[in-house]
Formats: sequence, C-alpha cells, structure tokens
Amino acid sequence: MKKLALFVTIVFISLNILGQETEKKYPQDLNKKYELKLNAFNLIVFNSLDVSFEKLINKDLSFGVSLFYNYTDIVNADVYINRKFSLTPYYRWFFNESRFARGFFVEGFGMLNTQHDYFYNTNNSSSVEYQTGFALGISLGGKFVTKNGFTTEVLLGVGRNLISEKNRDDFIDTNIVGRFSISLGYRF
Repeated sequence: MKKLALFVTIVFISLNILGQETEKKYPQDLNKKYELKLNAFNLIVFNSLDVSFEKLINKDLSFGVSLFYNYTDIVNADVYINRKFSLTPYYRWFFNESRFARGFFVEGFGMLNTQHDYFYNTNNSSSVEYQTGFALGISLGGKFVTKNGFTTEVLLGVGRNLISEKNRDDFIDTNIVGRFSISLGYRF
C-alpha cells in the first residue's frame, strides 16, 4: 500500500512539474486574447480581400469572423472565383493540450455569401447574375504562433448552401462553398 501511495504521489508531482513548464514555456500567450489576420492566398491568387478577427476563449476554444470581398471584374478575371462577398462566423476547437490556441484545430462555420455567375444566353450574349445564400460547413487547419505574436494559419474547409435565393440549371454549382486560407496575422 505504501508503494502504491508513493507511486501515485510521484506521478502527481511529475504532472504538476510538466504543467508548470508548459505555462513558463509560452508566457506570451497569457495576456493575448485577440488575433487579426489577412488571407495572403486569396489576395495573391484571386485578387480578393479576406480579413479575419478571432477571439480566444481559452487554450482549446476560439471564435471569430471572416470578411471576404472579391473586387475583380468577373468578365476580365484571370482566375475565376464565383464568390463576390461572404461573411463567415466560425468556432474552433484546438487539439494541442500544452499550448494556448495553436496547433491542429477543427472549425465549424456559417457563411452568408453572394455569388456571381457568368453564363451565355440563348442569343449568344452573356450576362452576370447574383444570388445570395447561407451555408454551414466544417474546416480543418493548423495555426502557428511565434514568441512575438505573429501567426500563420493554414485552413481547408467545405460547406453547403442551405438557403439560396435562386435555383437555376444553367448556373455553376453554387450549393457547395469552399474555404481555403493561408493567413498571416498578429495576436494581441
């Protein structure tokens, strides 16, 4: 019985020491609860602005909102993306137990989106039509934070429009929405 009590005591002391080392290892995370990020991938590839603001709840959870705006003309675009605007609130769950809101995460999101579709009419003229929808989806990603508070994030997600303004057969499939990000930001 004494050996078991001694073993349990040693295990608890070891866990306590490991827990204290984790807090000392990342002291910069204790007072920083907000992040501001710019999606560099969308800016470079799609010529679109995509900014995010995130609030850290605790070491495992955060929530935020992302604002996307595609300011290129659809007819003259080099790379086609049919989303014109989106407002995306999200909720994240991080799986790294020793670090504060960094590492691998799973995200649930909702997306209010406006999409533009370019199609040809029967008289060989073209037109652009807009439709608005609301999607729910899930994403997977990873977040890396430096000691100075700079962040890098990689994210890949997919969702489905549940509510859509129009349903036409000649539109590109606007029921599926994607979420891809290589973001640079700052935690403050």
